[in-house]
Amino acid sequence: MRAAVYYNNSDVRIEERPTPAIGPKELLVKIVASGICGSDVLEWYRVKKAPIVLGHEISGEIEAVGESITQYAKGDRVFVSHHIPCNTCHYCLNDNHTACETLHTTNFDPGGFCEYVRIPALNVDRGVFPLPDAVTHEQATFVEPLACVIRGQRVAQFKPGQSVLVLGSGISGLLHILLARAMGAGRIFATDVDEYRLEAARACGADRAIHASEDVAAIVTKENGRAIDKVVVCTGAYPAFTQALDSVDRGGTVLFFATTDPGVTLPIPVNDFWRNSITLLPSYGNSPYDATVALSLLASKRVVVDDLITHRLPLEKTQEGFSLVAQSGKSIKVIIRPHDEE
Repeated sequence: MRAAVYYNNSDVRIEERPTPAIGPKELLVKIVASGICGSDVLEWYRVKKAPIVLGHEISGEIEAVGESITQYAKGDRVFVSHHIPCNTCHYCLNDNHTACETLHTTNFDPGGFCEYVRIPALNVDRGVFPLPDAVTHEQATFVEPLACVIRGQRVAQFKPGQSVLVLGSGISGLLHILLARAMGAGRIFATDVDEYRLEAARACGADRAIHASEDVAAIVTKENGRAIDKVVVCTGAYPAFTQALDSVDRGGTVLFFATTDPGVTLPIPVNDFWRNSITLLPSYGNSPYDATVALSLLASKRVVVDDLITHRLPLEKTQEGFSLVAQSGKSIKVIIRPHDEE
């Protein structure tokens, strides 16, 4: 089979790889659509494992079924989670599934930017989600990123009527806006350095889109009447992290949805936050529950993602897709379709 093999952001090669053989409790899935995630182009994070076949936002059809499997059949349309928890460890039992060591070490073989993937038995057991007829393969590529957003807003205890500030209007920021709007948020503010993405934020439901070079904290505080209840950092740009600390209201929460570069330290005004009951909270990944909720929101059209898809590319153009996402230009969601003709 063909696979797009990642060496670095500027070097993604189409290579021939053996189609994975499956065991009695495993599945082989034919990839129909696979989204490029912002983390795929986080070069400092990815290049140390190169060469590697990336891609975890996948949707496809079951091509082959292990002899011990009875709940799935060839041709079933599915979304598959790449990281899945054990559901039995201390962290899972305390609703911290994304801290589970099993979640951090599981994956499918080899990755979504190829023609077929092998789904290991543990992923088959708790990471395969049949697609409702109402969800297309392209929409299903949003299950994983939307599930991560759901998990973030869930642990940060977003509530209807609360004000929200999303710093960074890439795909994760836009999904945060869509979900916050769908769940009854009050006034929603968004920032970015790019006008194209600011316009996308407005289209997704932001009441106010602000260029990140402006005095964001002053603007949102004035227009909201007070500082912000829930602030979400969706960019690794350091100024966004300091803007978040300056913009959060008393009793509010800063959700660190993005990560900084390695070694970056963020000064925290501990005394101010201590006396004002401010929460700082990171969020990584999602649990099977969050994926189930994401699929339901997509199927019911409570969260509509079709307009976020800006590029659909065949496997041969995966390098082009990586360049589009890495450069953060006029693209939002780039989808690779491995079985489409160039």
